[in-house]
Amino acid sequence: MEYSMVIDGRSVTTGQWDDVINPAKGEPFAQCPRGTGANVDEAVAAAGRAFKTWRKDEALRRQKLNECASAIQGHVQDIAAVLSQEQGKPMTAAMAEVFGASMWFSYFANLATEPETLQDDGEKTIKVVRKPLGVVAAITPWNFPVILLAWKLAPAWLAGNTVVAKPSPYTPLTSLMVADILKSVVPAGVLNVLSGGNELGAKLATHPDVRKISFTGSVATGKKIMGYAVEDLKRVTLELGGNDPAIVLDDVDPQAVSEGLFWGAFQNSGQVCTAVKRLYVHEKVYEPIVKGLTELAKKAKVGPGTDADTQLGPINNKMQLDRVMGLVEDAKKHGARIEAGGVRLEGAGYFYPPTIVTNVGPGVRLVDEEQFGTALPVIKYSKVDDAIAQANATHYGLGGSIWTGNREKGMELVQELECGTGWVNHHMDITPFTPFGGSKWSGLGYENGHWGYEAFTELQVVNAKK
Repeated sequence: MEYSMVIDGRSVTTGQWDDVINPAKGEPFAQCPRGTGANVDEAVAAAGRAFKTWRKDEALRRQKLNECASAIQGHVQDIAAVLSQEQGKPMTAAMAEVFGASMWFSYFANLATEPETLQDDGEKTIKVVRKPLGVVAAITPWNFPVILLAWKLAPAWLAGNTVVAKPSPYTPLTSLMVADILKSVVPAGVLNVLSGGNELGAKLATHPDVRKISFTGSVATGKKIMGYAVEDLKRVTLELGGNDPAIVLDDVDPQAVSEGLFWGAFQNSGQVCTAVKRLYVHEKVYEPIVKGLTELAKKAKVGPGTDADTQLGPINNKMQLDRVMGLVEDAKKHGARIEAGGVRLEGAGYFYPPTIVTNVGPGVRLVDEEQFGTALPVIKYSKVDDAIAQANATHYGLGGSIWTGNREKGMELVQELECGTGWVNHHMDITPFTPFGGSKWSGLGYENGHWGYEAFTELQVVNAKK
């Protein structure tokens, strides 16, 4: 299959191609066009032209969002098959991601958005209305390339903006597929998707005609994006990294919570911004929790995402694999004990088994840094106040969770965690109607729900004297 970019409703290639690696094999399986700076200019210009009419018809936008949902649902299997190959995740998870993207379009198609009336009397009427920004740059990562594209497209379009999207060079193919499917649904120029290296994203983020940048990715790149936005005060939404803590209290049933903790850490091979990345366990239940996690880790089926029985796929790319291995090796040097895993799997591909690491604490890189992979440090504590203090002693603040037999106590304690989302007795539950964002270095602004829609708008006060 030949993949093309989409600019102004047309399929576009450049004559230059980049390999896309299948992480289960560690070798190329497809190619995508290498976009140029001229393509960025062309795409932004097309989006600017389309904005003039797209912004005027909200009923049409809602209709098109519903049509986008249906179009994606009609191609779930096809998109998921490519997603499993370019990202590495199991087919069941790939299909769930693609179907989830259609849900996001449906949700925003039906989201109520009414002006707010502040005064309406014999003297005057004052209303607050929301207006679109213009051309939006959407820059997406490699861990969930399909659904995170939908997170940005759906609310941006509902608000009346047009979009130029740039996927990660590790996982460009499914974004190009979505663009090819939707280019016949939305008017030309409303959606433009470019593939290429990171320099393309930088040019898009600095383009003078782009009014907002919505970025999901690393903290380091997010800081660069914010720097780019300063020059002409572009609006930004930054969903960045996390080092999510989960704190297990002494009143839990270890057997009841071990599986939830395990998958809270290792879903998508740990390549989730909000995965559990530090696990604090009370000393009374520490041993059985470690035992339960170790057993689950040893039983988990690791393999290519295209194999029917695979539960955990590979790490997406060699650079990330090297990082995970390096953090585990550093922990070993600091006296860590490896309860399960800890050694790269033999053979082709970027496979690293689920690894449970104990006898670590603050000051060890695996605890202090975001690993974004299949390695989990488990830290013993005796006082819950100490665990919360350790959990908060980080630049990150995306998510966190409390695990307890007392739900009400958990809901109180979770509010002491410095993070955007606090879960009780589960982790990583994210819905279209729930705001998602982080504190500290984990980001700026919120996605999803009416908060996500409002992030793609400007307020205008309409003040009319009677």
